[in-house]
Amino acid sequence: MATEVVKRLINVAEYHKMAEMGILKPDDRLELIHGEIYEMSPIGSRHAAVVDHLAMIMHQLAKGKFIVRVQNPVQIDGRNEPEPDISLLKHSTDFYASAHPKPADVLAIIEVADASIKFDKEIKLPLYASHGIQEYWIIDLGTNLIEVHTNPKKGTYASIQRYLPGEEISLMDQKLSVKDVLIKD
Repeated sequence: MATEVVKRLINVAEYHKMAEMGILKPDDRLELIHGEIYEMSPIGSRHAAVVDHLAMIMHQLAKGKFIVRVQNPVQIDGRNEPEPDISLLKHSTDFYASAHPKPADVLAIIEVADASIKFDKEIKLPLYASHGIQEYWIIDLGTNLIEVHTNPKKGTYASIQRYLPGEEISLMDQKLSVKDVLIKD
């Protein structure tokens, strides 16, 4: 009797156990998405600069109102633990020491994309939308624009706004220059 070949997916607990046992190394750039481990592409210098610059801007805006996390896990559910470039989180007195933030804790997620643009749009966008992440930014370094996705509904976002250099974006009642975020002359 023939049996169907079935993919074996892992959960967040197994993923963490693999790291504890040394199967996954601390320097590995990995994310658990839909029960599969994805190796992320190396971070280029402009990508790193935009993330660092944006983190500085976000820390200035936060002023104790929210937490800014840089390239740290958000546990979406039992099979998903991405590490977004920037996560803006509801304030927590323990800074999420007892557990990674969950979707209800997330105010916004920001991904800086160059080689990862397709993955960020086709895989992460529906993941974040289907779990109610209210605001998702994709900073597209290839086209020098910022997409802001809001109003999640049925695995997608009902509202998408695109911003180019010379325009401003509102975030947490503050205006940000797209040109400044993109670190463009």
